[in-house]
Amino acid sequence: MTSKPLDLQSVLDGFDATWSPRIVALINDYDVRLARFAGEHIWHVHENTDEFFLVLQGEIDIALREPPGERVVTLPSGSIFVVPRGIFHKPSSSQGAAVLLVEPTGTLSVGDSHDEVPDHVDVTTGHKI
Repeated sequence: MTSKPLDLQSVLDGFDATWSPRIVALINDYDVRLARFAGEHIWHVHENTDEFFLVLQGEIDIALREPPGERVVTLPSGSIFVVPRGIFHKPSSSQGAAVLLVEPTGTLSVGDSHDEVPDHVDVTTGHKI
């Protein structure tokens, strides 16, 4: 990581892979990740951590499986949402989006439990820039 300011648009301009987050900063034991979303991710759950989403560009949907049933949260550009630990969720974006995520270092992009992983989803703990 660097001790200089980082332009997020420059980082976004440097990759086009979807569902393959880049680690742009470290805060204590947390990664700040930048990712491109397009199409659908997979249903997955993080048993021991919440997941923070900030939509920088575009719009995303996050489907949630909660005790009362399933629902979808729509996040336009500039919106944040936290998926609580233990909740199965499935992010998607029909038009494509740029999203900033905050998760503990080492957290897998497909969670602790998940559906079968298709080829377009990168199983990673994030890629350093």
